[in-house]
Amino acid sequence: MRYNRHIILSEIGQEGQDKISKAKVLAIGAGGLGCPILQYLAAAGVGTIGIIDFDTVDLSNLQRQILFGNASIGKNKALAAKERLSDLNADITINTYPERLRHQNALELFEQYDIIVDGSDNFETRYLVNDACVITNKPLVFGSIFKFEGQVSVFNYQNGPSYRCLFPNPPEKGAVPNCSEIGVIGVLPGIIGTMQANEVLKIILGIGNVLSGQLLCYNALTLQNTILKINRSESTIESVLKDKTNFQKQHINMGCKVPTENISIYDVSLGDDIQFIDVREDHEQPKIEAVSVTYVPLSELEEDYINIDPSKKAYVFCQAGIRSEHAVERLQELGITNCFSLMEGAAEINDYLNEQLETKSVKS
Repeated sequence: MRYNRHIILSEIGQEGQDKISKAKVLAIGAGGLGCPILQYLAAAGVGTIGIIDFDTVDLSNLQRQILFGNASIGKNKALAAKERLSDLNADITINTYPERLRHQNALELFEQYDIIVDGSDNFETRYLVNDACVITNKPLVFGSIFKFEGQVSVFNYQNGPSYRCLFPNPPEKGAVPNCSEIGVIGVLPGIIGTMQANEVLKIILGIGNVLSGQLLCYNALTLQNTILKINRSESTIESVLKDKTNFQKQHINMGCKVPTENISIYDVSLGDDIQFIDVREDHEQPKIEAVSVTYVPLSELEEDYINIDPSKKAYVFCQAGIRSEHAVERLQELGITNCFSLMEGAAEINDYLNEQLETKSVKS
């Protein structure tokens, strides 16, 4: 009864539904795109769904991330998504990975799934996902959004082109703002994410024309669709495969211009000569409670930077490690030169600092 409307379709039938039930799909991210992707794949009965996301839900997500509600705020997105999806369909397996996707864990993770669907919101992750899909020979269902426009394509499918065949190299770090900096209309990720879910099902079922070798561009203001042709570049594919032995040694910011001020929270020596600067907006969660934090929202940086002590090292962070880089660049221009951008987001930083606090307490 659950899948009756699928089964009565002559193009799907019981055989097709069985294919869906046996399929294994990994979603990269449970944000704006990931939420509709996951919701429709779970409802369709995809037998095994993996969700990897290190971020936590905050109030500003609820405008478009429709799997979450007020009760989800502060929770890891992968875990919060599983909670909702398990209620939607208790007959499927949902694996969660509440961690950051890295070169060190991508290949082993991708090998466990048939299809990878990318709902990430930054170029570093997109190139990482693309290269891991090429190396593991997994089809990649791609989607991206920007203000009122979105793109959908399928890469690395049956000898089709890869993401690098379309965009060989990422833009310079910070050259293209994300939705937290420039905004996005709430329905757009729902539209694009649903298109991605549709491509996943077409691949599983072997029906329709998969968007391989094509880039669908959608404009939410005009409802205009444009499909552009993408050609496979053999030299680009070979370059990725040739470098596969070094893949796990690479950093998430591979191929991007990385400021020298970037540092990991795991490399910070905690002490009295440092200060943590949170450049997120007031509503964003979680708040860091393990250590003293100076709040200087990026939108008010020009006025509030005087609250930063120039005699101490300043470690700047945000929700995902992107706005903090812009903040550091601006702070240096304002004369605060002893400052560093933390690569990790607030949730990961909070967990690490709490662990350090607990360890210190036990030793005491």
